[in-house]
Amino acid sequence: MTITQLSYVLAVAEHQNFTKAAQKCFVTQPTLSMQIQKLEDELDILIFDRGKKPIELTEVGKKIVTQAKNIVNESNRIQDIVDQQKGFIGGEFKLGIIPTVMPTLLPMFLNNFVKKYPKVKLKIEELTTEEIISRINDGHLDAAIAATPLEQETIKERVLYFEPFVAYTPQNHRLYKQKTIETTDLDVNDMLLLEDGHCFRDGVINLCKVFKDHNEDKFQLESGSIETLIKLSNEGLGMTLLPYLHTLDLPERSKANLRYFKEPSPAREVSLIYHKSELKMQIIEALQDVISGIVRGAIAFQNVQIISPLSK
Repeated sequence: MTITQLSYVLAVAEHQNFTKAAQKCFVTQPTLSMQIQKLEDELDILIFDRGKKPIELTEVGKKIVTQAKNIVNESNRIQDIVDQQKGFIGGEFKLGIIPTVMPTLLPMFLNNFVKKYPKVKLKIEELTTEEIISRINDGHLDAAIAATPLEQETIKERVLYFEPFVAYTPQNHRLYKQKTIETTDLDVNDMLLLEDGHCFRDGVINLCKVFKDHNEDKFQLESGSIETLIKLSNEGLGMTLLPYLHTLDLPERSKANLRYFKEPSPAREVSLIYHKSELKMQIIEALQDVISGIVRGAIAFQNVQIISPLSK
């Protein structure tokens, strides 16, 4: 039994196709098939049911894949140990970022990080929290930046910053004349929300649920982007809540519509998350150091109330 054979098994389990798995592993399909066959012969079992389309794992195959993930992860740790011993911070690093963080945070830290760690090849994807959790667990992401806590046993979290919620109220809205607002003023039924799949949307709903019952049928409108919510609000279609960093680059005429919460300000916790196997920790720590240093100067709020991103 070899690490290579187990890697091939994981590739076929993921793609449910020998040809696609071979392409992913940069080997020929006959080579990959032969190695998996050798492993099955050695164990005297079938890992895959080749009669199914697409290919499926057998019951024992499912257990083998679970163990194979652990073994391959632990084998990768050896290179990590060597890199850390040499003080090397480099190589490919796959990072996921949720959509409501990507457009504001990435421009703040990316240039600094690339200059400070030129040997790191960052591959960044915008993904939902659900996609991020799945890809971290499958080994397809090294880390991600997301709203936390996520309460996932397999995932560790390092808090980067707390980002307050800020109300954006058009002139025709009932809260426009108030200088500051309280969470008890919120009513989800006159609020513009992000569409399903965004954890910031769930945070807003959780914030409103604490104080008022809501009827999802009354939601006026949902959108896929915060920028669209602002434009719709400007049209008088309702208020919305924004993450604080999104308010920094608003034009002055739009900033007149911002209303801050009385302390403690409701806020989301934004963290760097990664698998509990803790691979590539030297790069994770470098990211945390760069991001925390930059954001610390942008967000001065101290007294905050963390709102869960989990859908309840």
